[in-house]
Amino acid sequence: MKISIGCPPGPQSLDLARRAEELGYDRIWLYDSAAIYEDIWIHLARIGEATERIGLGTAVLVPNLRHVMTTASAIATVDRLAPGRLACAIGTGYTARHILGKGPLTWQTTRTWIEQLRGLLAGEVVEIDGRPCQMIHRPELAKARPIDVPILVSAFGPKGLAVTRELADGWMGVSSPPEAFDWAVHMVNGTVLAPGESPSAQRVIDDVGAWMVGAYHVTWENNPERIAAIPGGADWIAQIESERPAEERHLAVHQSHCTHLNVADRKAIAAFGDAIPWHGWVGEAEEVRKRAEETAAAGTTEILYTPAGDNLIGQAETFFRAVESVKG
Repeated sequence: MKISIGCPPGPQSLDLARRAEELGYDRIWLYDSAAIYEDIWIHLARIGEATERIGLGTAVLVPNLRHVMTTASAIATVDRLAPGRLACAIGTGYTARHILGKGPLTWQTTRTWIEQLRGLLAGEVVEIDGRPCQMIHRPELAKARPIDVPILVSAFGPKGLAVTRELADGWMGVSSPPEAFDWAVHMVNGTVLAPGESPSAQRVIDDVGAWMVGAYHVTWENNPERIAAIPGGADWIAQIESERPAEERHLAVHQSHCTHLNVADRKAIAAFGDAIPWHGWVGEAEEVRKRAEETAAAGTTEILYTPAGDNLIGQAETFFRAVESVKG
């Protein structure tokens, strides 16, 4: 079992990567959502040059955010700076595209982009937008092709799993793997409670709440009529509607997505009082360790811990100590 950590590319990511390497984390994965985070490739390059061992990853790249040739060139750059340390997970951009007011990409579009990317990294001539394209960098200007960087796919339904089996080196998701994969990454949010610490303490809300309220974001995107029926939903939607006109409302919904709580999100969580039904791994060290053992038994080969809030390093330390015995 490998233990990794994830965070947004931004002001905290380099310091977190350095500390994660010291602690023994296997990889640091950075998110890709240009409307709310800084550039993933700049920060991966900085981390690669500032660390010695820790693996680097994208969790997950969204095909429409940049041209496939641009991505191939970025991969070549990071793989030259930190040889053999990069892995790229790719998805349909569910949340990253909702922030832009768009739905996720189709699996056909995602499949084509992955095929093009693999071909470019292999040094092949690839058809892109109806024309033949190839990485034709001179030897002194880039790493020679083929460039062998593992590709993982974040997939949940049958179409995505089919693409994963056919094109990918591994799978990534927010649960234990739905089927056996040689490389199966389980993304986990949560926090390790100090002995006797309440699960509804303000510290816990600040550090985990941003992941829990994702359920409100998803409900608003898919079934907005159901928002008022869930705890705190009426106050949540009233706040969202007060902040933006209808055509801009998605910007209010996804403000601070998966990193911090916005005003509407705090109103939603407050509705639960002291009985917050955390979806992630929220518990004392022994409970978190048992959760890690369970997902390992279910086929997970790598846990990707995704702390939120401002104290990423502190949470990285307590989580690693809790699950270190599971690491193989």
